[in-house]
Amino acid sequence: MRTPIIGGNWKMNLNAGDGADLAESIAEGLARGPLGAEVVMFPAFPYLALIADVVESTPPMLGAQDAHQEASGAFTGEVSLPMLEDCGVEWVLVGHSERRHVIGESNEIVREKLHAALNAGFSVILCTGELKEERESGRQLEVNRAQLAHALEGLPAAALSRLVIAYEPVWAIGTGLTATPEDAQEVHADLRAALAEHYDQGVADAVRIQYGGSVKPANAAELFAKPDVDGFLVGGASLKSADFLDIINAVTAAKAEGQA
Repeated sequence: MRTPIIGGNWKMNLNAGDGADLAESIAEGLARGPLGAEVVMFPAFPYLALIADVVESTPPMLGAQDAHQEASGAFTGEVSLPMLEDCGVEWVLVGHSERRHVIGESNEIVREKLHAALNAGFSVILCTGELKEERESGRQLEVNRAQLAHALEGLPAAALSRLVIAYEPVWAIGTGLTATPEDAQEVHADLRAALAEHYDQGVADAVRIQYGGSVKPANAAELFAKPDVDGFLVGGASLKSADFLDIINAVTAAKAEGQA
């Protein structure tokens, strides 16, 4: 069984004190019970080193919300992978919908960032997802497959051991709308089929695929019950330790029940 993975994307929220308090509360909550999932927190860049100190020697891992594909250079305002390594970062988020559709990152830039992060030894969550109009026109599978294919171009199968895919329908991020479990399963299963076609079934079966899009404690268990949903990339609910821990606990309980 694939180990569930849950990421908390803080986006451009919280200050130093609030971020440290949130990280400490999550770390303490995870220490109180059996942890059946990997947990990664993605704070804003200025607080990475601070949060690294808070969660040192505790279960949550530290991730960065983005990274530049070049190791150094005249890229004002950007943050390099070696800088992130210095801050204790283990994971990098690549291709989030807000990077694609708000910042304007192309499939080519997403691919460059993915390959650079994996080559530098990081684990990566690669995001894919369709716009509302793309879903309404029935193109959700086509769009997600295309984004995945662009990102994986030239990537050897061995690198996928450090890759997680996050399906995040853009129309469900921050809107209160959530894909149904059946919607999520359809896309997750098709992404896994695409991996099998690009590599082989063994690789496809091993890669974890998260769902992201208005995940809450109330819908986590139902979504996670689907066979190709291996965890969540959580936005707003990750800013409240009680909600985030409830999502983690729902996954942990479902995993334990499935193994019983």
